[in-house]
Amino acid sequence: MQWAALLIVAGLCTLSQAQYDDDPHWWYQYLRSQQSTYYDPYEPYEPYEPYAVEEGPAYPYGSPPPPESRDCPQECDCPPSFSTAMYCDNRNLKYLPFVPSRMKYVYFQNNQISAIQEGAFDNATGLLWIALHGNQITSEKVGRKVFSKLRHLERLYLDHNNLTKMPGPLPRSLRELHLAYNQISRVPNNAFEGLENLTALYLQHNEIQEVGTALRGLKSLIMVDLSHNKLRKVPDGLPLALEQLYLEYNNVYTVPDAYFKVSPKLLYVRLSHNSLTNAGLSSNTFNSSSLLELDLSYNQLQKIPPVSTNLENLYLQGNRINEFSISSFCTVVDVMNFSKLQVLRLDGNEIKRNALPVDAPLCLRLASVIEI
Repeated sequence: MQWAALLIVAGLCTLSQAQYDDDPHWWYQYLRSQQSTYYDPYEPYEPYEPYAVEEGPAYPYGSPPPPESRDCPQECDCPPSFSTAMYCDNRNLKYLPFVPSRMKYVYFQNNQISAIQEGAFDNATGLLWIALHGNQITSEKVGRKVFSKLRHLERLYLDHNNLTKMPGPLPRSLRELHLAYNQISRVPNNAFEGLENLTALYLQHNEIQEVGTALRGLKSLIMVDLSHNKLRKVPDGLPLALEQLYLEYNNVYTVPDAYFKVSPKLLYVRLSHNSLTNAGLSSNTFNSSSLLELDLSYNQLQKIPPVSTNLENLYLQGNRINEFSISSFCTVVDVMNFSKLQVLRLDGNEIKRNALPVDAPLCLRLASVIEI
């Protein structure tokens, strides 16, 4: 019996030695596997305090849930695959939930939130996007400095709310500001002070009567939408980098001489559905070489205003124009001088179809659409 026992022990030792020889790291791997499921009962674990932690399924050996789900408010979703985003939209919320510090993108749109209290985002100063559109936020309930500490904020969505004033101060990191569909009536001259990185500004569907010089300092601004407001005059001075200007559905009746030439990159201008007359325009108002598209439809024009030969699309339908003046497109008509116009809309005016000048085909040789 003693010999049999010795043989069994020797066999086990041989097996262990053989395993070690085949994989010298097996013991280290074994220890690692043991550590991964090790639970220390004396190490305290405290759940996230500001919001109640719902009891989930049992975890092996009593291990806590992953850290990324611990600090997500129970009103919201924080997907592990996008750990810096918090989705709290379409939940009938009436308040702003706490924002964990790791968040960069927060979505609170389409709720019933009426206030943005001071310090609402102080715990998450690294935010890049804040979506608060489609709520009931009023200007009186927005903290004075609630956005100023967010030094990395790039996009702010506050459209479709009940704002009556411009929010501010805003961080200079901002690139897009969405304030459409509110009740803003005035834009102070210092409303965008310091926003040198702003590229897109959405202010359509408000009650703005005047913009003044508020846009002048926005040296990076590419697009501004001020359509569907109550403007009687165009903004006083345009940014140098501006490419798109939307002013349709206002009460603008005049545009200063050479107004658009201060923005040499300007490509698209929309001034349809205003109160423009030829008396409120000079001969150089729209003669800007950078313009590619100009919409002056549904105004009170009686003559075609002079435009640059570089213009490609001109919309003049729904005015009171009664003559087709080729000099509005070409000051000189010959083989070498012609307009680059491709689309010309003159329908809904008082021009007769047989009023097309004989030299029109030579001047407008690139036009593919001419509606009279």
